[in-house]
Amino acid sequence: MTTPIYADNAATTRLDPAVLEAMMPFLQDDYGNASGLYRAGRRARKAVENARQTIASVFHAAPSEIFFTSGGTESDNWALKGTLHKLAAKGKRHLITDVIEHPAVLRSADALEKEGFSVTRLPVDHLGRVNPADVQNALREDTALVSVMTANNEVGTLQPIRAIGSLCRQAGVLFHTDAVQAAGILPLPADTLPIDMFSLSAHKFHGPKGIGLLYARRSFIPASFLDGGKQENNHRAGTENTAAIVGMAKALQLAEAHRDEQAARMRSIRNFLAEELKKIPGARRNGDPVDCLPGILNFSFESIDGESLLFALDLAGLAASSGSACTSASIEPSHVLLAMGVPYAIAHGSLRLSLSKYNTMEEAAEIVRIIRNAVEDQRGVR
Repeated sequence: MTTPIYADNAATTRLDPAVLEAMMPFLQDDYGNASGLYRAGRRARKAVENARQTIASVFHAAPSEIFFTSGGTESDNWALKGTLHKLAAKGKRHLITDVIEHPAVLRSADALEKEGFSVTRLPVDHLGRVNPADVQNALREDTALVSVMTANNEVGTLQPIRAIGSLCRQAGVLFHTDAVQAAGILPLPADTLPIDMFSLSAHKFHGPKGIGLLYARRSFIPASFLDGGKQENNHRAGTENTAAIVGMAKALQLAEAHRDEQAARMRSIRNFLAEELKKIPGARRNGDPVDCLPGILNFSFESIDGESLLFALDLAGLAASSGSACTSASIEPSHVLLAMGVPYAIAHGSLRLSLSKYNTMEEAAEIVRIIRNAVEDQRGVR
């Protein structure tokens, strides 16, 4: 197969042509500022609000609960920092999260700790799951927020967010979840899930980069940490990215319409890959094989250097990763795998394959061949 195979969709996805088509009018003719009172501005404002309505309907939320941001990282920062800063005056200065979160959450927690806030970082089990009992035991009188991701971006393990959210409700504590990897793949009904805030980013479900949102239940909106104009009902300053907002709404609408069908396709391909890759000597699957996202598969290979493996795969025409794109510059093994108890040397030889609606079973067979050959070459057995 001469065409390169892209299997790093947890990092970013290909823009859907229908999404680009929806965006184009606002990149060319209808480029007015959505805050402008002139005709072009009013058209942009209408497009933004229509997109907000579309997104709200997907999540069974109110449009006033949807706030547009630059992406998942900003939304995570806003949820954590904005909540702790807003509730500090009430003596709520404690944050609970876990050790395998995305860097946007982990680094936000670090920053809050440097400001004098208290942070509890919960462990995970060997499958990468947070125990709700650990959350309950960590709750305190001064706990302001619990933040646990919906699904892990490296191994795909689903977290028990409904159980965790219910515990938070009972304790009167706010609950935020980073849903960046789950949006467009799993249902996120805000009217029935015990969640107060969630973050997502459009480029994970075939939308444009540079746009995301924070859902914040109307009963609590975190304090703004951007100074500027009065956009987003005076909660998030900055000129609205009309084209990207329209694109995100279109991408989410498409993902929701075909969610079950596409999940089944990805699950079938992922299961084939898992069965074939485990036949490679020294192969180890990481994460929960059952309660996991349909499109993420993480393997470690003994006696293999992960960075060298990725270069070999790239030369053979396969784009994959060893974990989060936000930590790709690091030569250290994945913090997620280490927290799950994967030995350092084995974690160093990890590989993440992440699928999308554009991947095929034909590609999957070629992926197996490329990986098997690359592993054998590195071990000097071919």
